[in-house]
Amino acid sequence: MASAAAAGAPPGPAAPRARKSVTGTRRAVAVLFLLPALVLLGALVVYPIGYSIVRSFGTNSGHGFAGLDNYKTVFTDDGILTALKNNVIWVVFAPTVSTALGLIFAVLTERVRWGTAFKLVVFMPMAISMLAAGIIFRLVYDQDPGKGVANAAWVSVHDTFAQSSAFPMAHPGRESPLVPQRGGFVTRAAVHAGQPVTLPLVGVAPDKMPGDAHRAAAAHAEPGKVTGTTWQDFTRGKGVGRLGAPDPGELGYPGMRIEAVKDGKVVASTKAAADGTFTLPAAADGARLRLPAANFREPYNGVEWLGPSLVTPAIIGAYVWMWAGFAMVLIAAGLAGMPRELLEAARVDGANEWQVFRRITVPLLAPVLAVVAVTLMINVLKVFDLVYIIAPGSSQDDANVLALELYRRGFAEGQPGVASAIAVFLLVLVIPVMLFNIRRLRREVRR
Repeated sequence: MASAAAAGAPPGPAAPRARKSVTGTRRAVAVLFLLPALVLLGALVVYPIGYSIVRSFGTNSGHGFAGLDNYKTVFTDDGILTALKNNVIWVVFAPTVSTALGLIFAVLTERVRWGTAFKLVVFMPMAISMLAAGIIFRLVYDQDPGKGVANAAWVSVHDTFAQSSAFPMAHPGRESPLVPQRGGFVTRAAVHAGQPVTLPLVGVAPDKMPGDAHRAAAAHAEPGKVTGTTWQDFTRGKGVGRLGAPDPGELGYPGMRIEAVKDGKVVASTKAAADGTFTLPAAADGARLRLPAANFREPYNGVEWLGPSLVTPAIIGAYVWMWAGFAMVLIAAGLAGMPRELLEAARVDGANEWQVFRRITVPLLAPVLAVVAVTLMINVLKVFDLVYIIAPGSSQDDANVLALELYRRGFAEGQPGVASAIAVFLLVLVIPVMLFNIRRLRREVRR
């Protein structure tokens, strides 16, 4: 009976067999192959992260428990807050400008014959290390226009419209009839027609005098006109020339501007000849003569790119120079896969190129633009090399970022606890951006 019942019963479930992966590999074999990678991942990523978290709660000596003191320092120390502020500036502007330039380059180079060569030139800085790029831009931003390319270009443009004076160091000497006024000089008393005026100055080295300066000459009286001389009166003392009068060997100030001022208004003006002489019309009679401040303008040496106010934008410019090519290549790849039918249909419907770009090209490239921007955000959160190399010591505090502050606290100032807290804070900032990037990549794969 039992055996018959057993014979008539439906067969039971088969015994479970060892499961295999999709490729037919047993799990044990798969784990064995992954083990070296897992060990390296644990040793190079997991362990350092875990150790940094533990270390961030310890004292700087490493022999005690500091609690949240290190994290309080991160959010209260002025130097770290400056670094955090600069990181925000980096995250907002560096990826945005790099992505925008990459988009512009990618779109424009599609329509020119030499587009490939242009892309190669723009992408080439990616082959340069951050160290080399930092050294290059430290020279580019040099304050001396003779060394720094940026200031050489800027000074040449500036001097085209506003030439500096040839007499920046000139000033009145002993017993001078001139007194200072608003960066220039003015005569103590009013002048009168028919009475030659002397306007002696000192302070310009002989080798700095203009090449067109001639031997100074005494002015001759002219009826109804105010005449005079302005020159380099370098008389050293008694018996060596006459003080306040042109002597042999003394040079005039060619091009020196002289203004006649009455009641605060300029009634006449002129420029000195090569020998320093000048003539003013009858309107100058009874006026005081003024040498305006423009005569003594210091030579323009360009912009202080690496000064406290411009150092961060200057370094961001170096970063954009390097990474705009990266953005361009990724966006160009997205453009290559874009359906051209949509663009042509829009043009046929009457859309101009700007409308096609704004309403079709950019929306279709939105996923690529997002990936590029997010990738660059992760990159700039960790920026260190460029700031460390380009920013001089005098303005490094103003250009400071979190990664550089981490290095300084941990290795230069002997505060590993605070450095570990900064590292953990950086990790917390990077994780959301990484997760966003991963989600977008997975969404693209599903499509």
